[in-house]
Amino acid sequence: MEDGKSVATNRYCFKRSLLSFLVIISDIFGGHCSKQDPEVDACLLKSFNNLIEHLKEGDPELGIEQSDTIVIDELSIALGGGPDGYKATFKDIHASGVDDVTITNVRSDLETHQFQITLSIPHISATARYRSSGMLLLVRASGGGDYWGEYENVKAKVYFRGEPFVRDDQTFLKLKQIKLDFSVKEIKMGVENLHNSNSVLQAALNLFINTNAQELLKEMKPQLKRDLAEKMSRFLDRILDKIPYDDWIVD
Repeated sequence: MEDGKSVATNRYCFKRSLLSFLVIISDIFGGHCSKQDPEVDACLLKSFNNLIEHLKEGDPELGIEQSDTIVIDELSIALGGGPDGYKATFKDIHASGVDDVTITNVRSDLETHQFQITLSIPHISATARYRSSGMLLLVRASGGGDYWGEYENVKAKVYFRGEPFVRDDQTFLKLKQIKLDFSVKEIKMGVENLHNSNSVLQAALNLFINTNAQELLKEMKPQLKRDLAEKMSRFLDRILDKIPYDDWIVD
């Protein structure tokens, strides 16, 4: 059993560690933002970008690892109906370049703890394993291979709403709702190393894919938005659970 001196020492060490952590968090944000400030959204924009820059190197205290890649297990698209309708599945999708993100706008309603954040990413590169079936451009397009994609000027809007709660005499936010949407200005993508195929089919597939890149992205979007919202939700949960609301917003 610990004696009184040991307990007091442990408490002192804990408080000192907690204070050090809070000082670091304050430095990350670059100071507090006031609810009374008419330019509070501009203040939040600066604070959130400071946080993003810090997290690019990873932060074990916040449970964030350094990474420039998002991994998505699987996406599927279907074009046309019937037994010969074209279907494609993309597995083990790796999208790199996502760490080069900048927050360009913040809109907030601090009374209801709602935030809308606009993000910009100059370039994302993606790779995946690809398999398709059905007819495409009057050619049977069954087979598999490697997919690649280059996405330029990616814009995203993330809306989230939190609910305040008190823990250890500090106010935190619990994520209650999140939605997102995104757009891509320019897309180049294609398939290569097709199995059981030939150069004619590969050329036809790549012609179709690049001619209809935005339409294909539109088909992928619902599933992509769900997957990305789930990943963003886990990311925000970690941040909001570790960083008190009091440390970035003051009355």
